[in-house]
Amino acid sequence: MAKSHSPKFLALVEAARSAVSECDAAELKAMMSHENPPVVLDVRERHEFEAGHLVGSIHIGKGVLERDIEKHEIAEDTPVVLYCGGGYRSAIAAKSLQEMGYVNVYSLWGGWRGIQSEGLPIE
Repeated sequence: MAKSHSPKFLALVEAARSAVSECDAAELKAMMSHENPPVVLDVRERHEFEAGHLVGSIHIGKGVLERDIEKHEIAEDTPVVLYCGGGYRSAIAAKSLQEMGYVNVYSLWGGWRGIQSEGLPIE
């Protein structure tokens, strides 16, 4: 990854990754074709979302996710996939949703970059 992240942040991410389910962009593509596709949450900053995002994704920034998730009336057993730029912030966010009682949550490893490289529909 081009950016270097601080050791404490990376430790937090690794702890979250070990506690949550992950998928990659190819798996997300397959999930999106299911009869019951996942709700996809973009947890990046607003300016990142506005610059481009997965078609149909809902923007809830990581900083307000816990506060705002229930405004979207997503059932606790609904499949939910979270993505950010690469999979770091989304792992932390997914762990937080699990702690709130959501039981079918995935963090998209590879994030926005994976979405683009897989050719998923973006706007």
